[in-house]
Amino acid sequence: MTPEFILLAGALVLALVQIMAAGAARTAELGAKWNAGPRDGDTPPPGKLAGRLMRAQANLFETLPLFAAAVIMAHVAGKDGLVTSVGAHVYVLGRVVYLGLYALGIPYLRSLVWLASTGGLVAIIVALFL
Repeated sequence: MTPEFILLAGALVLALVQIMAAGAARTAELGAKWNAGPRDGDTPPPGKLAGRLMRAQANLFETLPLFAAAVIMAHVAGKDGLVTSVGAHVYVLGRVVYLGLYALGIPYLRSLVWLASTGGLVAIIVALFL
C-alpha cells in the first residue's frame, strides 16, 4: 500500500474513533437507557464535551470524502509522490491534533491546525494537476 492509502486508512480509523467518542460522551450525559431506546421525542442539547466531539466529527466528515477522493484519484492517475504523501501526512496528523484541541476547547490554535490540515488536502488536489 502507498503511504497515502495507509494514511487514508488511518483517517477512516480516526472517523470511527470520533463516532465512538461522540456517542460515548452523549451516552454518559443521557444514560444507557437513552442510547438503547428509540430516541423518540425531544433530546436535550449536548453538554460541552459531547457538543465539541459532535462538532469535531461533523467537521471531519466535511473534508473526509474530499480527502478520500483526492488520494484515490492521485493513485489512479499515477500522481502520488512526495507532494501527495506530505499532504496526506499533514491532513491526517492535523485532523488528530484538531480533535484534541476541539475537545479541550482551545480556540485559535485549533483554527490554525484546521488550516494546516486543509492545506494538506489542497496539496493533494494540486498534485492532480501537476
